[in-house]
Amino acid sequence: MNYKQMLEETEQAVARLQQLNKEMPILVEGEKDVHALRQLGMTGEILTVHAGCNLVDFCDGVARRYEAVVILTDWDKQGGRLSAVIRKNLGGRTRCLTEFRALFARSSMVKDVEGLPSFLHSMRQKVGHPRPWER
Repeated sequence: MNYKQMLEETEQAVARLQQLNKEMPILVEGEKDVHALRQLGMTGEILTVHAGCNLVDFCDGVARRYEAVVILTDWDKQGGRLSAVIRKNLGGRTRCLTEFRALFARSSMVKDVEGLPSFLHSMRQKVGHPRPWER
């Protein structure tokens, strides 16, 4: 995959994620991930998994409040394990969308959510694309 393809695929995924975030929260690992998603234009709820309560209680609260969530943990091994534990704990109570983890892992050259804004910035410079809102 060349730089232009990586950029286009990642930007398309970000645009889809922005739309979904208007309807459902995104679950991330920490505050740096929240900040990165805000930089990418997410305006809906973003919940941090590591927000001071244990994972079971966190998932119970999510299941009570939401019919569906996007799980966007980092795409390293630890993030994969955390995503699996969250899905298991939400166990049929809340629909879990996890495809963005695999998509970003495939189309970007970063391993985590917080690296996405700088990755997109670098790719735009290499390809010569302005930010989407500057077109």
